Amino acid sequence: MRPLTLILVFLPLLVFSVLARLLPAGLIGVAALAAAATVLMTALATRPIWPPGAVSAIGLTLFTLIAVLGFGLDRGDDSWLATWGGAGIGLVVGVIILALIPVRPFTERFAREATPRAYWSSPTFRRINRVLSLGWGVAIFAVGLSRVTAAAISQHTSRYLPELLLDLIAPGVIILGAMGFSHSCYRSIQ
Repeated sequence: MRPLTLILVFLPLLVFSVLARLLPAGLIGVAALAAAATVLMTALATRPIWPPGAVSAIGLTLFTLIAVLGFGLDRGDDSWLATWGGAGIGLVVGVIILALIPVRPFTERFAREATPRAYWSSPTFRRINRVLSLGWGVAIFAVGLSRVTAAAISQHTSRYLPELLLDLIAPGVIILGAMGFSHSCYRSIQ
């Protein structure tokens, strides 16, 4: 599994998170639309293009929904959507990745790029992808939890340290840890 592929899969989530944080609340629809466009661009950059991967399909659906809501809601409602939707999308994506593990782990699609076809149905290949998907699902859920906690704290304080720690530093550490975990799993099977 190539690190670039994983980065491309989660790039729309990163784009949305950064734009939702930097743009004014009234522009949450723009942030979601940019993320939906990023899903389409990254889907075109990865192989196979069809059928789309689970994370891409989920992301496109969620970002399109948030864009429609963001452009259609009143000012106060889109502020709520910007605060909680921007932070909480990681929770939703993490839960869906975890729920898909028994059906088809999301990492399986990418692991097939680097694994000969003869091994795709082996129990070891399936087990490794369940473990990798579990690690990524937990990581993305933890990022969402950290960002929701930061949003909740920032509503009750004007201090920037909790927000800096929970909204930027902790998610970065979590994602780097998940990438390291993926790399160590991949190295253990070579």
